[in-house]
Amino acid sequence: MSRTSFLWFLPTAGDGRYLISPTGRRPFTLDYAQRIATSVDALGYDGMLLPTGVHCEDAWLIASALIPATQRLKFLIALRPGLITAPLAARMAATFDRLSNGRLLINVVSGSSNAEHRGDGLFLDHDERYDLADEYLTVWRNLLSEGKTSFDGKHVKVEDAINTFPVVQRPYPPLYFGGSSPAGIRVAAKHIDTYLTWGEPPAQVAEKIAAVRAAAKAVGRPASHELKFGIRLHVVVRDTVEKAWDAANDLLKDVNDDIIARYQAALSTHTSEGQRRMQALHGGKRENLEVSPNLWAGVGLVRGGAGTALVGDPQTVADRINEYRALGISSFVLSGYPHLEEAYKFAEDVVPLVRASEARENEPLNVRLNVAAS
Repeated sequence: MSRTSFLWFLPTAGDGRYLISPTGRRPFTLDYAQRIATSVDALGYDGMLLPTGVHCEDAWLIASALIPATQRLKFLIALRPGLITAPLAARMAATFDRLSNGRLLINVVSGSSNAEHRGDGLFLDHDERYDLADEYLTVWRNLLSEGKTSFDGKHVKVEDAINTFPVVQRPYPPLYFGGSSPAGIRVAAKHIDTYLTWGEPPAQVAEKIAAVRAAAKAVGRPASHELKFGIRLHVVVRDTVEKAWDAANDLLKDVNDDIIARYQAALSTHTSEGQRRMQALHGGKRENLEVSPNLWAGVGLVRGGAGTALVGDPQTVADRINEYRALGISSFVLSGYPHLEEAYKFAEDVVPLVRASEARENEPLNVRLNVAAS
């Protein structure tokens, strides 16, 4: 297996020790962002995800401010097709990639809320947004790899678009993307370097990976354009499994049933198939939130997007990560509450166990057989 990459999350809407609670709440500031970013960089994480949306600070501006504060950390930043033109987005990406010396990753986000899109001036339905993304990424990729392109599509039209300054990462900064619907999977199969899934149970993740691989084969994706897979999860790691479950349940200490009902009603208006799958795991109920061994769906009761967490002691969490790795997952985009302290727990307690598993897997077969027999 290839080396597993671990990315952490930057909470640009604010942080805290509990979900939906003023207790222990931390407002987002540049100083706090730098504390998390420099810690994540020093801890050896491969990258950091910056979220997007009306409730988040602008990801591109925050990431740009963090370039000089970090050394090797890559920034996974949202690209929103239709909210900015493809040539302008390509030139922004090229500038960031050069200024950071090749530390840009692109998270393609077609969105899930029609209301939010209309507020941003984009009046397309779910499948039309993915049709737009297909054309948009065609222009974006061509412009960064070739320096000049023209395109005449239904949603995107450019004539002799130019990108003067080349990117550091060739042919362009890697594209990440998560879309669970057939329309989203078609875009991923054609354009994306790393397909992201929410933290669903392993059996569901295996089915999704198989579907994306089949779609890639159907569109004739070249073998040279390797398709990788990643997963977005929260983590709750403690010295013992019992303490970890106590910590997970404590995240909801100020959340009552009325709050859950309000959030679930709002999330139910989203058109995202991935969001629907997240909500289906828990059904809006507190009962039976362990939807797979050590996979807890409690986060999804009161927040959209990533709604599940791996819960356990370090070895248990490492074992669960290795189960996803065995399915083909090579990138883990993680978070924990609060994000500063939890970044340390995971990096210091879990990552070494996963690296040890990787080392054993990469040993010659005769060495592994001798060790197993001894």
